Amino acid sequence: MKTPKRILPLVEDGIVDAVLRQLMSGKEATVYVVQCGDEIRCAKVYKEANQRGFHQAVHYTEGRKVKNSRSQRAMEKGSRYGRQEQESAWQRSEVDALYKLAAAGVRVPHPFGFYEGVLLMELVTDANGAAAPRLNDLELTAEQAREFHARLIREVARMLCAGIVHGDLSEFNILVDAQGPVIIDLPQAVDAAANNNASRMLERDVDNLANYFAQFAPELKDTQYAREIWAIYQRGELLPDTPLTGRFKENKKAADVYSVMREITSAKDDHEAKLRYQQLKREEGR
Repeated sequence: MKTPKRILPLVEDGIVDAVLRQLMSGKEATVYVVQCGDEIRCAKVYKEANQRGFHQAVHYTEGRKVKNSRSQRAMEKGSRYGRQEQESAWQRSEVDALYKLAAAGVRVPHPFGFYEGVLLMELVTDANGAAAPRLNDLELTAEQAREFHARLIREVARMLCAGIVHGDLSEFNILVDAQGPVIIDLPQAVDAAANNNASRMLERDVDNLANYFAQFAPELKDTQYAREIWAIYQRGELLPDTPLTGRFKENKKAADVYSVMREITSAKDDHEAKLRYQQLKREEGR
């Protein structure tokens, strides 16, 4: 097929030998199957901001920082250069997340590099070597649904251990290869520690999984893995192999507000007394 304009520089630089076919076109990018030497890979070409159906909502980008202070200031001001840098940062966030998650043992496509808005990565295939289907294209047995759900909950926990929440996880961005589910599409991934919306996004991701798999195994609908996982994470005890039950008992014990306020007032009084003492010492020394 004719080489897309955005992939042409990769061909000219010898990174890609040929574009074989278009694999899919989604709300944020078009993915092509490409030949790279002896290997078949994917080239994900990000769409321009005005062509995407998935916009950079502030609750996704909150907490994201760039290393270049000039770029950060421009992004905060919303200048033309800042918008370009914001778009580049949005694309690079998926690359960074893929490398980090792959290193943490999460089942994601292996990345091979990012070149001017084109992400080169592993082509996930089924047992026959064909492009792996999306989860939503499969008809599952109850046993398969329970197995895939358990494996994906474990992947969600492993992602959180790496400090990342997917933010848009559903049956539409999970592939199933010969070994099982593979998580894809991560440009909206959020920093669990820096983003105030992370717990809510984690809960939505996990709820999406429960709702989908409950079509085949109804008992999964009532599980509460998101709250359980987040509570363990907040305690600093979450590990990739932490046992999970899907049950969560909320602590409804009322906070002792008056005791807290007394502590704050006491600390404030101590601080003010210290300042007065220091002031008196200074006056005595004159």
